[in-house]
Amino acid sequence: MKTEKELNDDILEITMKIRNEHPELIKYLDELTITIPDKSSPEINRKVLEDYYQSLSKILIKYVQQEGQ
Repeated sequence: MKTEKELNDDILEITMKIRNEHPELIKYLDELTITIPDKSSPEINRKVLEDYYQSLSKILIKYVQQEGQ
């Protein structure tokens, strides 16, 4: 199980990959739930970070697969 720091590092890495290699996807980063919290002080924990990383990963994988078709 990854730590919050490791997850933050993974999120940074995949975000930079999207920004550098697929800048057309940046608009989707701003629309993800974690970036638009429904609470005034949302709790950011390991589960939230893992979910966010998975969301980023799915967006990238789906886009790359469609691009290759």
